[in-house]
Amino acid sequence: MASLKELKGRINSVKSTQKITKAKQMVAAAKLRRAQAAAEAARPYAERLSGVMASLAGKVSGDSAPRLLAGTGNDKRHLLVVVNTDKGLCGGLNSNIVKAAKIKARALIAEGKGVKFYLVGKKGRAPIKRDFASSIEKHFDTSAVRNIGFEEAEAIADDLIARFENGEFDVAHLIYPIFKSALAQDPTVDQLIPVPSPAPAAASTGGDAVVEYEPGEEEILEELLPRYVKTQLFGALLEREASEQGASMTAMDNATRNAGDLIQKLTIQYNRSRQAAITTELIEIIAGAEAL
Repeated sequence: MASLKELKGRINSVKSTQKITKAKQMVAAAKLRRAQAAAEAARPYAERLSGVMASLAGKVSGDSAPRLLAGTGNDKRHLLVVVNTDKGLCGGLNSNIVKAAKIKARALIAEGKGVKFYLVGKKGRAPIKRDFASSIEKHFDTSAVRNIGFEEAEAIADDLIARFENGEFDVAHLIYPIFKSALAQDPTVDQLIPVPSPAPAAASTGGDAVVEYEPGEEEILEELLPRYVKTQLFGALLEREASEQGASMTAMDNATRNAGDLIQKLTIQYNRSRQAAITTELIEIIAGAEAL
């Protein structure tokens, strides 16, 4: 059984840890409001851009379609762009993203496809490296960026588009978390390059209106397709930020509650041990007095 001194030391240690987790919870809660607002504000723009892309893409086909839309004509080489966080202490967020990436990679390999990884964020590197060390193409570091912005998404998109134009891969998939609430951040896998063909319903969102484009659809698509890729990446980074703060707030809240439960148990154990020590001491004093 632990001594009174040891129990008191453990109680003080857990209390110190509880103060840290409570502080981190409050910081995450404050950051979450801003990150959630940014992620939600970006969604309507991405949806509207997708609608414009669908309208234009429905009018362009064959040899006139830009390469970012038409693809290379092959789908043998796949690149998985995995968006993880740079910091830990956010529950199972990163492990869920990595799990989704590994499932996608193994499914593609089972189909006879080649798979490479393009890793954004620090926390996904080690677990992916354990299983796919030779398949990691590049690390894109965002740890030094205090506030993620469109510049980071643009840098990633420019690199990916350049690699695609150089024939380094045929298809790129974007794997990232979608923020739903502080309790739910679901990993999702979307095709990023070539830009997926729109569904018929998406192409007809404008109704039966006749629209004439100046310049032509092909020229506009040449400009819009890279911006679409950048917008998708920017949205993924914003979703990552909101997911990280939501998961961190929940994890720190759980840690604070667990610390409170442990303090309560240790305090009960300390009081019982202290009472037992006092009782033992009284018995010894009485026994000594009787001996006299």
